[in-house]
Amino acid sequence: MAASAAVLGISTAVYAMTVQPVVIDLTTSGRGMSQVITVENTFDKPLPVELRIEALDLTADGVKPTGRDTGELAVFPPQALIQPGQRQNFRVQYVGDPALARSKHFFITVAQLPVQTTDTQSNIQLLYNFQVLVSVSPDGAKPALTIASAEIGKDAEGGPAPVITVSNASAAHGYLSRGRVKVTQFAPDGRQVFSKQFTGPELQQTIGYGLIGGGQTRRMTLPVRLPQPDGRIEAQFTPEG
Repeated sequence: MAASAAVLGISTAVYAMTVQPVVIDLTTSGRGMSQVITVENTFDKPLPVELRIEALDLTADGVKPTGRDTGELAVFPPQALIQPGQRQNFRVQYVGDPALARSKHFFITVAQLPVQTTDTQSNIQLLYNFQVLVSVSPDGAKPALTIASAEIGKDAEGGPAPVITVSNASAAHGYLSRGRVKVTQFAPDGRQVFSKQFTGPELQQTIGYGLIGGGQTRRMTLPVRLPQPDGRIEAQFTPEG
């Protein structure tokens, strides 16, 4: 998840923070119901922050914020003032229906709050917002990601690139980046002309975590230029472990 920043007319003070982790997986019962988000103030002034929750809808392209807090997650404390160089732990817990039909997803936004200041040199304050993806899966369910189809498509610049359709037959969400994807291209005469294996870290750095919801199918373009625009490709996904 990328950090966003908003400029408001208050002061020149610029605050900085780090947030870990940025992806959280919870379950509906037991020890997996909760996890800690750690926020560190890396600047030289006190950092006021607030944690805000909103539910997400999954789409074929990723996630879509709804702007609604459904009350299924709880965060304690919801606000804090973090001193310079210090860390604050925030506990996130699932408090919704323990009998989920399939995974649910949320953003927790760690938002820097504006502060009043006596600084009269300027009226600009840079505020940072970090989004943490929180997903809750049904107890005992494991993701079942498979590549349903692969074809030659186009990348952002119009060049030939592999396009895969990933399906998840489970009620639990999964991540394409928690595995390896191997792509092989064959020319029209059957000759192999290209082969590449993407590791989990490579996928995460190029296309993101690759969240696939429970029962969801997503279409993704892999970040590689194929040597030719014709022929066919094959793709295989191997989960980690």
